[in-house]
Amino acid sequence: MDIKDLNKSQLILLAVLLSFVTSIATGITTVTLMQQAPASFTVPVNRVVQQTIEKIQQVEGKTQTVIIKEEDLVVDAIAKNQTAVFAITKDGVDMNGGPAEVSAGRGFGISVENGIIVADAAMVPGAGVYYVKNDSGKFRAEFVATDKAGFSFLKIGAPLDEKSKLSFTVPVSGDLDKMKVGQKVLVFGGNISSSIFEVNKRVDINVTKSNAGGLVINLDGEALGIALFNDLNNFTAIKTIIDAFTALNLPKAQ
Repeated sequence: MDIKDLNKSQLILLAVLLSFVTSIATGITTVTLMQQAPASFTVPVNRVVQQTIEKIQQVEGKTQTVIIKEEDLVVDAIAKNQTAVFAITKDGVDMNGGPAEVSAGRGFGISVENGIIVADAAMVPGAGVYYVKNDSGKFRAEFVATDKAGFSFLKIGAPLDEKSKLSFTVPVSGDLDKMKVGQKVLVFGGNISSSIFEVNKRVDINVTKSNAGGLVINLDGEALGIALFNDLNNFTAIKTIIDAFTALNLPKAQ
């Protein structure tokens, strides 16, 4: 068959075949010549080939450095626990001695199944008429128990209006033993405050009434404990709270 009789597809296939045969022949010839060439020639050639391969690998495996600002970590840590924190109020009296709903600090979820939150015992000392509020609405709350470590438990009850549908989360527990001196600690209460984790596993924070019962977290958003408004101890670790709650052996909410 004359090459002039080949159509376009056949010509392309022929060109590919010739290119393939040529590359094989070139490879064989190159290997043969390299084996016969002196070291003064092969060493520089191998070095060029090696450097070329390294450059290609570096480009293909290129990594990107991401700079994370501390303020971004703070925002994320707060966002992770937004639905776990409650504002607590109770029936009391105003400055004129009349009935009023007054602040009882803050609290945070400890059990969704049982509908339990933990609060500062200085603000929630015992039986009374309590209310708790988060983004899902406002609800009545019943006093359950007080622990000698300085915190109390409240059980969330009936909603105060039809729009309130209880929904909250429980913070992920952190490990105080893994905290290092100098790391930042956040108090998520009526406002956001911060302090530095100090020696001897000490969390030294300035607790105001608006932050009493606030959730203490690290920059990963993990719960370290509760902020307490008293002169003797301003912090209780999350493990102590969990152990005290477990000991209550409460029935699950219906």
